[in-house]
Amino acid sequence: MAAAAATTPHSHLLQRPAGPAVPRAATAAAASSLRLPARAAKISCAAVAAPSASSPVAGAGDRGVYNFAAGPATLPLNVLKRAQAELVDYHGSGMSIMEMSHRGKEFDAAIKKAEADLRALLAVPDTHAVLFLQGGATTQFAAVPLNLCAGPTDPADFVVSGSWSDKAFKEAKKYSAASVAWSGKDGKYTALPPFGEIKQNPEARFLHICSNETIHGVEFKDYPEPQNKTGILVADMSSNFCSKPVDVSRFGVIYAGAQKNVGPSGVTIAIVRKDLIGNAQPITPVMLDFKTHADNASLYNTPPCFAIYICGLVFEDLLAQGGLAEVEKKNAHKAGILYDAIDASGGYYICPVEKSVRSLMNVPFTLAKGPDFEKQLIAEAAKEGMVQLKGHRSVGGLRASIYNAMPLAGVEKLVTFMKDFQARNP
Repeated sequence: MAAAAATTPHSHLLQRPAGPAVPRAATAAAASSLRLPARAAKISCAAVAAPSASSPVAGAGDRGVYNFAAGPATLPLNVLKRAQAELVDYHGSGMSIMEMSHRGKEFDAAIKKAEADLRALLAVPDTHAVLFLQGGATTQFAAVPLNLCAGPTDPADFVVSGSWSDKAFKEAKKYSAASVAWSGKDGKYTALPPFGEIKQNPEARFLHICSNETIHGVEFKDYPEPQNKTGILVADMSSNFCSKPVDVSRFGVIYAGAQKNVGPSGVTIAIVRKDLIGNAQPITPVMLDFKTHADNASLYNTPPCFAIYICGLVFEDLLAQGGLAEVEKKNAHKAGILYDAIDASGGYYICPVEKSVRSLMNVPFTLAKGPDFEKQLIAEAAKEGMVQLKGHRSVGGLRASIYNAMPLAGVEKLVTFMKDFQARNP
C-alpha cells in the first residue's frame, strides 16, 4: 500500500509539512504503538464493484441502469467514457478542461468545433448565429421578448400547448403585449391545433411555440407560419433539440436547454437570425441581450466550459451516427415500440395524447388500475434497473423519456417488464 501511495498523482497531499526533525527512535516507537492488525490494511471495494453477471441490472446500458429521466437525462456512454479519459489531462495540456482558461487556445478550439459540428448537424445557415448561454430555457422566456419587441406594447402570439409554453407566455407578458393564440388547457394539453385554428394577431412581432412539451408529451410534427409577413417564428426546442432534422431558416429564434438530448445541465443553446440581434429594449440586462453574446462569441463572461465541451462530444457522436435523419429513424423506432405496447394492452396502460402528435421523446402514460399500481410498477421497475419513470409532479402517472441516448435495449426491456407486470397484476 505504501509503495502504491507513493506513486499516486496526489501523493504530495499526504506529505508531512516541513518542521523540526524528530529522532528516529521516537518515530519508530510511535509507529509501533499505532500499528494496525495486518488484516486491517486489506481494503474491500465491493461497495463500488460493477454488477455481476447474475445481477438483474447487469448490462443495462453497461452501467447498471436505464435512466428514463426527463432531464438531466441519459448521455451516450461513449461520450462519458471519452470525457472520463480526458478529464485529468485534456489533450496533453496538463489541465482538465474544467480548470483551464475559457480564453485559452484549448477551450477556444473546443467551443469553435462544438459550434461547427452543431451547424453541420442542423444545417444552420450563415444568416443565423449560434450562442452558448446560461440560465436555462426559462431565462429565454424573458430574453426573447426583450430582444424582439421594441417595448411592452408590442404584440406577441403564443401557442400554449403545455406547461412550458404557458410559463413562456406568462413571462413574456412582463415585456410585451403577449396574448394566447391557442391553448390546449381545456383538453389537458393532449393535442395540438390545426394551424388554421391559431388565432394570430396580424401585428404580432413573433409567434412562439414549444416544439415538444416535456411534461405532457405533445410534439409538433410541422410548424406554423406567422400571419404577420414580417413576423418571427420562435421555438423552445429544449426536449427535442437535435432529435431530428429541422429547417432552421424558418425560425428567427430557436432555443434549448442542453440537458435533455445534447449535454449536461448548465448550458443553453440559442440559434438567432443575425438581423434580429442588436435591437434589444433599453431595460434588457446585459446578459439577456443577444448582441452581448454574439459580439463576444459566447465568451462575454466565463461560460459553462465543461457543459459546452460535453455538448461538443455529443455533436460528434450524432454526426458519427449519420446525422439527424438517421437519429430520427432510431427515435421513431424506439417510440413506436413503446406506444404499440401501451395501445395493445387493452386499456391497462393509457397514453392520453392524440396519436398524431405523440412525442418521440417523452411518453406519458397511466395505469387504469390507479395510482397505487403506478407506484408499484415504478418501484419494481427500479429494482430491475429502470429508473426515473415517475410522471411529473403536476400531472402524476408515469413518463418514459427516451431521448437520443436511450438505447433500444432500454425501451425493449421496459416493454417486456410492462407486459410482465400486467400479467402479474391483471
